[in-house]
Amino acid sequence: MSATGSSTATTVDVVIPVLNEAHVLERSVGTLRRFLAEHPRYAWRIVVVDNGSTDGTDRVAAGLAERFQDVSFLHLSQRGRGRALRYAWTQSRADVRCYMDVDLSTELAALPRLIDAVAVEGYDVATGSRLMPGARVVRSSSRELISRAYNVFLKAVLRTRFSDGQCGFKAVSRDVADHIVPQIQNQSWFFDTELLVLAETQGRRIKDLPIVWIEDDDSRVKIVPTAWEDIKGVVRLRWQLWRARWAGGPVAAISRDKGK
Repeated sequence: MSATGSSTATTVDVVIPVLNEAHVLERSVGTLRRFLAEHPRYAWRIVVVDNGSTDGTDRVAAGLAERFQDVSFLHLSQRGRGRALRYAWTQSRADVRCYMDVDLSTELAALPRLIDAVAVEGYDVATGSRLMPGARVVRSSSRELISRAYNVFLKAVLRTRFSDGQCGFKAVSRDVADHIVPQIQNQSWFFDTELLVLAETQGRRIKDLPIVWIEDDDSRVKIVPTAWEDIKGVVRLRWQLWRARWAGGPVAAISRDKGK
């Protein structure tokens, strides 16, 4: 058995996409392994996906995979968080595939609830939210403003019903990984939003979970370029949905539930 947990337990791949994170990767994987060992209900496996690092992250990840049976390592030469997630999730055979950022900004206590939403409650997608009631967030005022403005824009243009389009804390079912993820065009940060929009418009059940989230001061996200990429992505999706409607394609029912 290559994962923490019993051989009959539901299998879960926890994917961590990394880019130039050699300085923090080993510590974060250690913290995550200790937490997962305390929750043996699921058969966990940590999958580190390096996408184009140049600081030795790949060597650190390969070393962790050699030392620990419950850690796996994938390497991509091209950059892009979406590309890394698509590759890891579509290669995986786990029952549930999730991901989190290497800085562990999301409090790990939310992870079992995230997986339960898919594995036990039957949702197709579970996503963390920093914006719904019950969430607790520590981050700069500028990032808070940009996040809220983006999600207002998203709802206005695409009429979405999920609360946080860009939270780096999600889980999907095997079926979503096999059928929705391959439809996603974006290879970078907009991957998160596109996943939720496609799932929602195709009638998949999505659960929002309020989380505790603390901003990483060392975050590599470049706010302005990422925001521009997101805006272009929203416009592209709006056009795609309009074209589908004009072509007479069926409009899927939308199912939403808010997790407490």
